Amino acid sequence: MKIVISGGGTGGHIYPALTIAAQLQKVNPKAEITFVGTKAGLEKDIVPRYGYPLEYISVAGFERKFSLQTICSAGKLLVGMVQAFNLLRRLKPDLVIGTGGYVCGPILFWAAMRGVPACIQEQNAMPGVTNKILARFVDKIFLGYKEGARYFPGEAKKDYTGNPVRSEVMSCSKEKGWETFGLDPAKVTILAFGGSRGARTINAAMAQMETNMAGRTDVQILHATGSLDYEKYMAALDERVKTAENIKILPYIHAMPAALAVADLAVSRAGAIGLAELMVKGVPSILIPYPYATANHQEFNARALENVGAAKVILNKDLTGVKLQETIENLLLHKDEMTAMHQAAVKAGMPQAAADIAAKALELVEKKGK
Repeated sequence: MKIVISGGGTGGHIYPALTIAAQLQKVNPKAEITFVGTKAGLEKDIVPRYGYPLEYISVAGFERKFSLQTICSAGKLLVGMVQAFNLLRRLKPDLVIGTGGYVCGPILFWAAMRGVPACIQEQNAMPGVTNKILARFVDKIFLGYKEGARYFPGEAKKDYTGNPVRSEVMSCSKEKGWETFGLDPAKVTILAFGGSRGARTINAAMAQMETNMAGRTDVQILHATGSLDYEKYMAALDERVKTAENIKILPYIHAMPAALAVADLAVSRAGAIGLAELMVKGVPSILIPYPYATANHQEFNARALENVGAAKVILNKDLTGVKLQETIENLLLHKDEMTAMHQAAVKAGMPQAAADIAAKALELVEKKGK
């Protein structure tokens, strides 16, 4: 069986694709999986590390207002459409899956036109423009959030599967996490992160909170500032905070499965895959959606979890160190609320998402074969 998976630009599109690919190969070890991306996205660095062949086409996003860049993007799209057509004709896939990003447009469109079973995996509660357009052509849409169904036109069947989560996230133990970071099992662990680049608003609030919490015997903080801000962040901190045993500040957390395993409470943005990982580990969250995300999709993600009781939302414009600490202290004081949030997170988690997506996608191939 030959399978093409297309998704690119950001880790939020690439890692779900890799998780689905791993599950497809688990079900069918002889499956030949090829990834398709662009040379401008992170996929050029990430996908080869996992051993999959990666093909490239040219495509770029469109600005919302007309400009010279819009004309350039239209030209790239035309080139990408030709490249995608020729690529699919050469690869002759039995199944095509798109996980988001502009690169999916030409690949999934031509797959549908050629009668190849085609699926979308949409991570967010508010779908992107490309996926909304493609929904009119593909056979099936796998939803990360059930709230996303209302935004998709067309006849494609919509399945709420949740978002695929890496197996290493689900399998990592608390003991491994405590050992990895040298944390105290007796203390409540607060995990704070804003993505690989960090989040300056979250960092500013954390700096104030860490100053107040340094030396506490009941709480410990594991905080990733993002590699860009780390040196500046550390230079501005009081020496007392830097040397506090209950505060660990890193530029980036490479061992995120271990960090998620020990977190009792998380402070983070609201990217779909990060939230899926928090939910499968049952971690209550204080979410600060990135305000400039396309179509404000991070707030839609965050509100969906807030509505089921798994998270609390503080908008970026409202976030201060005082507000963040007050919210956390209130949760520490009311353990029953923390427990209820944990239970809601566990209920919202979809650990079987990758397996469901792989099984249902392969069903399309079997039906076509009949």
